[in-house]
This record gives sequence, structure tokens and C-alpha cells, in this order.
Amino acid sequence: MTTRRTTIKRGCDLISNHLKNETSPYLLQHADNPVDWYPWGGEAFRRAEAEDKPIFLSIGYSACHWCHVMARESFEDAQTAALLNRWFISVKVDREERPDLDSVYMTFCQAFTGSGGWPTSIFLTPDQQPFFAGTYFPKRRQGRMVSFAELLTLIHTEWEQNRSALLGQAKEIVTLLNRPQAAADRAEPALLEEAVQLYRRLFDAKNGGFGSAPKFPAPHNLLFLLAYHQRRGGGACLEMAERTLLQMYRGGLFDHIGGGFCRYSTDARFLVPHFEKMLYDNALLMLAYCAAYTVTKKELYLLVAERTADFILREMTSPDGGFYSAQDADSGGEEGKYYLFKPAELAEVLGPAQGKAFCQHFNMTDTGNFEGKNIPNLLHSDPSHRSFDSALEKVYQYRISRCALRLDDKILTAWNALAIAALCRLYQTGGHQKYLDAAKRADQFIWSNLWAGDTLHVSFRANRRGAKGFLDDYAACLYAQLALYGATLEKAYLERAARLCQETLTQFLDKQNGGFYLYGEEHEALILRPKETYDGAMPSGNALMAWNLVRLSQLVSEKTYGPLAERQLDFLSADARQYPTGYGMFLLALLEHSDPPPKVTAVLSHPSEAERLPLRLPPEAAVILREPGPDYPLINGRATFYVCQGHSCQPPVNEWPVL
Repeated sequence: MTTRRTTIKRGCDLISNHLKNETSPYLLQHADNPVDWYPWGGEAFRRAEAEDKPIFLSIGYSACHWCHVMARESFEDAQTAALLNRWFISVKVDREERPDLDSVYMTFCQAFTGSGGWPTSIFLTPDQQPFFAGTYFPKRRQGRMVSFAELLTLIHTEWEQNRSALLGQAKEIVTLLNRPQAAADRAEPALLEEAVQLYRRLFDAKNGGFGSAPKFPAPHNLLFLLAYHQRRGGGACLEMAERTLLQMYRGGLFDHIGGGFCRYSTDARFLVPHFEKMLYDNALLMLAYCAAYTVTKKELYLLVAERTADFILREMTSPDGGFYSAQDADSGGEEGKYYLFKPAELAEVLGPAQGKAFCQHFNMTDTGNFEGKNIPNLLHSDPSHRSFDSALEKVYQYRISRCALRLDDKILTAWNALAIAALCRLYQTGGHQKYLDAAKRADQFIWSNLWAGDTLHVSFRANRRGAKGFLDDYAACLYAQLALYGATLEKAYLERAARLCQETLTQFLDKQNGGFYLYGEEHEALILRPKETYDGAMPSGNALMAWNLVRLSQLVSEKTYGPLAERQLDFLSADARQYPTGYGMFLLALLEHSDPPPKVTAVLSHPSEAERLPLRLPPEAAVILREPGPDYPLINGRATFYVCQGHSCQPPVNEWPVL
């Protein structure tokens, strides 16, 4: 489809930009740039071919701080834009709407430079072959880092005068990246213990978390450690998980005023966050805190999960029930401004006495803990102290009146699905109906707006669906259906899960070599067709599918899904063996397969008993409802549980037994 060309007049210059009719908030942030941006598509490539120009591809997302910095310094600068417009065809991509492009070109960036990040800056030939890569480039030279304008000049000169050498090395890298992945290995349960030992070596016993700064939450790692402790015991796993969860909450990573977690910590103590808030981080952290409460029964963990959910329901939920993607790190052009305070402000809001006590509790001083201002935190206070709850609401109302955060209001299928699963788990953990209601509304939003025919779509905004869904969308949506079934025991969710699984197998499975491709046969063919296995901030689609297949084998059919689950676990184990702590969701699936949860066949005396049954049973149990009959009769005329674990079954009981 040809994009509409909008002409913008600045001074005496006429500027054309092709992003005006996009729906992505990130692309629309650049619609008024003097850079002649195109969205990814044939129009840009045809022009690059016709004019024999390289493509400058810039990939980012709307809440990305350094994306904003590069935009202010370079993309909004008329002189830099003139260089781009003269020598290049410039293409903007929202990584959240096109994870396939992000994966392919981030893989090249990492191979080319040894690292990656956003904004991702890639230079391509007109046929989409990358030949140079980097991330952020400053407006002016900084030490050994060339300025962006210098880089553009160098690339242009080499393109014109030494093109074959410029392209040669890049071709070798792309060839190497297209090699088949390692052959599948047998997924041995011993890998679980190897992973635990590596977590122990990486664990920061003083500050929580793993490794050094920056520290990312990686909740799927914590979910594995908690599940390992629950299934196999061993104090180290619980200690590592609890210490990390407690420190993340006490530090500035958690928003003590409004609830919810920021993206990651820039320091080892979890004090100074990168201030953007992402839906998926908060969903996964809710799962981790719920799991910690299930294991320990410590009320603080449930409180953190509920405050995180309440943040999502208050600030990240659309009128129709879908969940928005992110809140920006910047406000008023300043990183973190929205979250920072001075004691004088709080004295004015709360009064001198309460303001002073509030600042003492949340460790805020006149000198500040971040650039002369303060990030509220509990690193030196009792985290269970609740006497300031009423003051928090006053401070929250003051904060939202002081300045606003930019909201990325697109609704992403995969991220919504993770939030649905988290809300289901929170309902099962704490029993509050509002969380299950929110999960059901969001699920209905997906099926009403993001499912068309037999196809999921990536995103929804401004009444328009985005691209056809990728593996992560299907895997996460399947995961959500299994969570909804666990929270309701309604058979319709299992039926949807089976349907989604079949679509995923049809569209993405590599039947010959195992594993699932990121994009399907019907998607645009790119220079690579990746199979993502490593867990980043979110679990990989392949790891989620491993967990889904294991769970389906427990709930639906061992005969149908068991062999598929084992093959998927075997496929992932080859990569996971190299660095198991990067594969937390796979480890969780392998543990679920090796040490299965109790299988509960529930025979009810009346259908209404099913409504509250999920609150009586462990969230991890595999529960199947059956009608009374010769094989599963009612005992004493009451609801009866037939419980099996491993290769043994207990006598049927009317009350849930303690295992």
C-alpha cells in the first residue's frame, strides 16, 4: 500500500514525511521530524533501488529514553536531517509491532558490534542486506564515539567509493547467522541442578539479583527458583528468590507512590531505575510475587502483587478492557522527572510534621539520592510498615497534577496475554474477584479485536489491527488461556488453548529440525528466519511453547501433547546447556515435566461448586473436572478429589489434602 505523503513547511524548506498515517505511537512521535521517514515497506525499498541509495533503518520504541535523546539531538535537527535526506532513504520501525525485524537486525547488530540495544541504527542495501550497525550515536563526538553526522558522511563516502569492501564483511556475518541451529540434545533433568549452581555463583547476596549493574528483574528466573524450591527443597533457591524480590520492592525500581515497577535498575542496589514502565515487566513480576506468597505465605509479597495490579488497572487499562503498553521514562524532556521529589514539596503537601516523617520513612533528604532530588525507597526502612498509606494517596494526587507521563496506548497481544495470566494467578492467590474480571475483559478484547478469522494480530490502536501475529503472540495467548482455565475451570478456555496450539504448530513449527520459527510462512520473508530460544526481558516464544505443551499434556492429552512437549524440551536443551540461567522459562517447563504437579480429578455434587474451587486448590495443580460415574464416584455425596502425583494416587477425599 502506498503511504500518503504529507508536506511540512519549516521556514523556506519543504519537508515530506511518510509516517503521518501510521498508528504506532513511536512512529507518530517522528511524524513531524525534518527527516523524510518511511515506514518499513516496498515504497522505501523501491526508492532506494531507483536512486541507488543505502537505507538507514532506525528501530526503537515509544518509552525508550535513548531513542528520545537521539531523536532530539539528530532527527529533529535540520542539518542532520539534510544529510539523511540527501544520501539515504530513512526507515522507522517500532520494535514492539515488528518483533521479526527487531530480532533479525538486532542479531546482526550484536554480531557486528558485540552488543545491542535501542535505538538500533542499521544501514542496509536496497535489498535489505545490513552492512553496518550500532545503537545510539551522539550529535557531537564523544571520546572514541563518532558523531552521527560524521558516521553518515563516512558511510556515504564508502558507499560511493569503496562499496564492495563495505559490503564484504557484512555478507560473511549474514552467512554465518543463517547457519542451522545446533542439533537437538536430550533434555536431561540434571540440567536443572546445573542451572541452580550457576544461579548461586551469579547471585548478589548483599543486594539481591544476579551479576552486576545494570540489573533486570528477569521474573521468569525467580519463578523457576521458587518452583524448584517448592518441588525439590533446598534453602538456596528460596533465599535467592526472596532476597531479590524484597530488594526490588524496597528500592526505587518499585514505584512506592503509584505502584508498579520500572524497567530495570541502573545500580546494584535497585535504587535508581530506568524509569520507563512496561506492561510485560509488571505482569511477569506479579506472577513472581504471587508465587513467593504461595511458597512463604508472607503477606508483603501479595501486597506488592496487588499494588502492581492496581497500577495496571488504574493507569494502563483502556475503556474496553485491553491493557496499554508502556509509560515513558521521560516527562517534560527530563528523565525520571515525574518520579522525583524534594522534601520541601512533601512538607507542603502533607504538612511539616507528616512530611518530615514521610521523607524519613522513604529515605528522602535535602541532598537527594538522584541528581539532587529523591527517588522514594525503603532500603533503610521496614518494608512492612503501613502507617503512610493515606499519605501515599495525597502524594500520588499531587504527583499527577505536577506533570504527566506520555503513554504508549497501543494494545499488544503478547503483553496483554501475560497480564491476563498474571491477573488470573493473583485471583487464585488472593481471592479478589476484580482481578479475574479484569483478566476476562482483556481476554475478550483480544478475541474481539485482535483475532480475525483464524489469525491473531500483533497490536490494536485507533481501531486498526497491526501485522499478523508472530510466535510470541500465539504462545503468550495460549499461556493466557491455560491460566484462565486454571482460575475458572471453564472448559471453553481449554478448547481455545487447543485451537491456538494447533494454529501455532501449523504456522511456526520446524517439523524437520524442531523448534518454532519467530515468523510464519505467510509473513514477509526476511534475510534471516530466526528461532528465538534465549529469554530476554520476556520469555522466548519457544520457551513459552515448551511450558504450554507440557501443561496441555497434563490437562488435555498426554498421548497428543506429550511427544510434542518432549521434542520441544529436547530442542531447547541444546542452547540452554551453554548458559542455563538465560533460559529460565525453559527450566520451569523442564521442571514441570520432570516433577509434575499434583493431578486432581474433581468430581462435583453440583456445578456451582466449580466457581470457587480454584481458590481451594494449589495454583500449580493440574485440575480436571469430571461428572460422577463408575470410575469417579462421589464419596459421601459431596465433592470428591482424586489426587495423583508422580506414579501414585491417594485415596479419594472430600477435602483438599495437604501434600
